[in-house]
Amino acid sequence: MKRQGELLIIKVHEVKDKERMNKAKHRILAEGEATGHMHELSIGTLYKPSTWSMDTDQYFEVPENSVSVLSHPEHKELTFDTGIYRVITQREYEEAGVRKVTD
Repeated sequence: MKRQGELLIIKVHEVKDKERMNKAKHRILAEGEATGHMHELSIGTLYKPSTWSMDTDQYFEVPENSVSVLSHPEHKELTFDTGIYRVITQREYEEAGVRKVTD
C-alpha cells in the first residue's frame, strides 16, 4: 500500500470490472483541483471507468520488467514495480454529502 496526497494505491491481481474500463490516452491519475498539479505516472497503462461515480476506482498496469514513477510537485515520488494497481481516491464527508479530497 502506498499513498500520495488523496490517492491510496494497492497492488492487486487483476483489474476489477475490466469490461467497464477504458484505456486512458494519458497516465494522469488525478488532477489537483486546487493547485492544478497532476499525479502522473512515467509509464504504464491507466484503466479508467467508462462512467465515473464516487464508488468507482481506477487501475494502472506497469509492464513486465519495468518500474513506473508517480510524480507530483508537492509530494515525494513513488515507484511501482511490474504489476496491476488499484487507485482509490480518498473521500470526505460534509453535510452536503460525500466529496473527493483535492490537493
